[in-house]
Amino acid sequence: MPSLDPELNAAAAPGAPEDSDPWSELNAAGDGLMVDDFITTQMSRVGNALRRTITLPYAEQYSLTVAEWRMLSVLAEAQPLPFSELVTLACTDKSLVSRALRLLEARGLVALQAQGSTPRKGLLCSLSPQGEELYAEAMPVARRAQAAMIRVLTPEERKIMYGALKKLLRHSVDGDGSDATDI
Repeated sequence: MPSLDPELNAAAAPGAPEDSDPWSELNAAGDGLMVDDFITTQMSRVGNALRRTITLPYAEQYSLTVAEWRMLSVLAEAQPLPFSELVTLACTDKSLVSRALRLLEARGLVALQAQGSTPRKGLLCSLSPQGEELYAEAMPVARRAQAAMIRVLTPEERKIMYGALKKLLRHSVDGDGSDATDI
């Protein structure tokens, strides 16, 4: 019986063996590349599946959404942060960050402090003592869940994947990856 997860079905579809590789002999024009083989499609599928199977269970264990967990964890590692820096570090859009922060603030997990008195004043974001406690309790659970999935890969696969992801990020940020620093 097929899985209820369309992403798993696509990965295990007949005629698409696990070792099928449309990228190895790829020419510059991308001839023969199907949308399902696009790097953006593959990364999106993997990212969504990982969020569902790894992050969502431990976020929900602490009554958090994935976005709230992301804000909490970014703040825990780099607080206090101006709102604009939090948006950048969280790698998401302003509206999602704003909604997550307001929900976390309502639960007493973050403190938001207005900076300046102009109409376009900024917000300084930090964890409250309750937020720090929740993070300290949740982070070991998160680390174990993340490590379990990473350890599905062999040590060599981990090294290759980590390096490949860093390279793709540098290239995406810089355009050619030649001037990347601290990514």
